[in-house]
Amino acid sequence: MNILITAAGSYGDIAPYTGLGARLRAAGHQVALATHDDFAPVVRAAGLDFRSLPADPRAAHPADRDRAGTPTDRRALIRRATAFVEQLGTGVADAVSPDTELLLLSTTTAPLGWHLAEALDIPSVGAYLQPTAPTRAFSPVVGGGRSLGGWGNRAAGRLSLRVVDRLHTGAARALRTRLGLPPATPGAVRRRVEAANWPVLHGFSELLVPRPADWRPGLDITGYWWPHLAPDAQLPPALEDFLASGPPPVSVGFGSMTADDAERLSALAVRALRRAGLRGVLLSGNAALTTADSPSDDILTVSAPVPHALLFPRVAAAVHHCGAGTSAAALRAGIPSVPVPFTADQPFWAARLASLGAATPALPFPTLTKLPLDDAVARLATALTEATTAPSLRTHARSAARHLATEDGPTPVLNALTHLFH
Repeated sequence: MNILITAAGSYGDIAPYTGLGARLRAAGHQVALATHDDFAPVVRAAGLDFRSLPADPRAAHPADRDRAGTPTDRRALIRRATAFVEQLGTGVADAVSPDTELLLLSTTTAPLGWHLAEALDIPSVGAYLQPTAPTRAFSPVVGGGRSLGGWGNRAAGRLSLRVVDRLHTGAARALRTRLGLPPATPGAVRRRVEAANWPVLHGFSELLVPRPADWRPGLDITGYWWPHLAPDAQLPPALEDFLASGPPPVSVGFGSMTADDAERLSALAVRALRRAGLRGVLLSGNAALTTADSPSDDILTVSAPVPHALLFPRVAAAVHHCGAGTSAAALRAGIPSVPVPFTADQPFWAARLASLGAATPALPFPTLTKLPLDDAVARLATALTEATTAPSLRTHARSAARHLATEDGPTPVLNALTHLFH
């Protein structure tokens, strides 16, 4: 089968599909992954065909261009999402080749992919990294991670879908016009898809998100799709030397998140590590973490991307933003997390890690930003000490790692495709 996977967003929104795609390819399918140009090397390294999507998830809305960091307030987040979707809508149709037989649509691309599937008469399946269907079990993943009670959770979930519909109004209208489809609102298309029990496979573990009892048929959880990792992949020599030179350090990194004040965030991380008496690895990332102003033999800055699958098993704990992929990688490595969620679904995953007993209570980035630096350092240092000394955190993290080792997320996907199309 000729399969096109479409995925958009940051590295964490793309990388799991390289692992899933590689498994589909190994099973005999032809697989292409359509995503942003920055990720072409990782797509091709997994043996997949690359197709370009034009949108830049980092591009700010004009109203927010005087703010350097990742937006954390709801209005700015919605403005950036709307601009992103409008860019994405202009090019998603170009990614579909005439011989495409199946569309695998990510959480971010499905609301546009439904129009493509309708116009081109191509079967489609959801391949989601976040749960989006309303449920009594938990509030929407972008709702901050706090339960509103059964009725409130489900009502908030429906409202969240309507917000997504509004975000796609302009892009969907333009795409349907281009494809020669009759007018239809995003909400109408979504409801039609849901009524048909459109299949959605979720690439996370029921250990973290048990399947809600009130989900409709067709919504299934498969287990994680781990990013493709080349058999000969290695950590940079300088990092290997650092890891071998002393006790396991703490990893500090915030992935694709950016900060208005990178200097302050770096100082916060460095001072907290020193107050806790810990060695550290700063993963520079988009937050531009560095020890340039306070060099130390006990803290190493790593500028190049580093596979979590290689680094995390070698560290004592990880301070991170709680993106879905990083949260999963910490559990897979059996290490405690210190969650510093910035925005979007990150508070949800932070709460899930804490509920497993594998993480300290979250230190939301907006809260740390508002605190005086000395107070923020004290809060983070306390969490670091807890993460590296509390036996229960390590025990629960290792238990989660053993559970995840028994799961094989791509196999249920292969089985589902066999069942649906044969």
